[in-house]
Amino acid sequence: MKIGVLYGGVSGERDVSLSTGEGIMNALDENGHEVIGVDFHPERMGVVLNLNVDLVFIGLHGKHGEDGKIQGLLDMLGIPYVGSGVLASALAMDKAKSKQLFHLNGLYTAQSMIYYRNRYEHVGEMTEHINGSFTPPFVIKPNQEGSTLGFTIVKEPAEVEPAILKALTSDQEILVEAYIAGREVTVPVVGAKGNEQALPVIEIIPKNDYYDFESKYEPGGSEHLVPAPLSEELRDQLQAHAVKAHQLLGCDVYSRVDFMIDQDENPVILEVNTLPGMTPTSLFPDAAQKIGWSYNEMVEQFVNLSRDTSTIGG
Repeated sequence: MKIGVLYGGVSGERDVSLSTGEGIMNALDENGHEVIGVDFHPERMGVVLNLNVDLVFIGLHGKHGEDGKIQGLLDMLGIPYVGSGVLASALAMDKAKSKQLFHLNGLYTAQSMIYYRNRYEHVGEMTEHINGSFTPPFVIKPNQEGSTLGFTIVKEPAEVEPAILKALTSDQEILVEAYIAGREVTVPVVGAKGNEQALPVIEIIPKNDYYDFESKYEPGGSEHLVPAPLSEELRDQLQAHAVKAHQLLGCDVYSRVDFMIDQDENPVILEVNTLPGMTPTSLFPDAAQKIGWSYNEMVEQFVNLSRDTSTIGG
């Protein structure tokens, strides 16, 4: 097949996307496909508009890649692509909206509140409201961002305003949520709609206080335990919740669902990543390897699933 790979982009996760794109393009090439790489930028839209390919593999992360915008463009162009569509991508990117959906359907979520910058005359007013509503420790982060960019664990009231300003560099919507102390795990999900399966649960042990950008992408930044050392009951619950979250959002082909396991052994869902990282230090390839898929075989599985659900070949 002739497959276009979109990578790079303009979000804060550009460097991660460059690495993801390189891995995907190498795998597709070694699998015998003709590969056309596109370092995507909204100001060079003509490159995408003139793509002549059978399929697009989206290796973008964050805004203008993972939020449904590029998916909508490809839909209008009639070009099939790997992964979730517009609605699922947009919902997953909007942490507040997805948390509401999860909570309404019986999944554990952390107490949270969304703050819109334009509803406050100044940041100090927002700071006062947050300090009056939450008791440290709690988390302040952009509502629509990935890779923990703009993320702060607030340990005392004086840290709130700097945390807001940090989050506002990425988004004008701020999500504040209770801090969940416990174990961080993630569950990759793969499969055609209605027939998804959860891959082995991964426990993440970061070298820093939490799973931040450095821990995610620097070699040796974190340890991945695959499968996570969990009771059979908790493992089954996490995998079932991951598939349920994937389906609730309407995700397609693959995703990765992040959780905290709290002190009462409850799986508290954090978010769904519709385009999880595929770098040498990424989590999804680790789980795939555990069930016998090499990186190249994993990428080919995604391509085949996309072929089965699209109009490729007529």
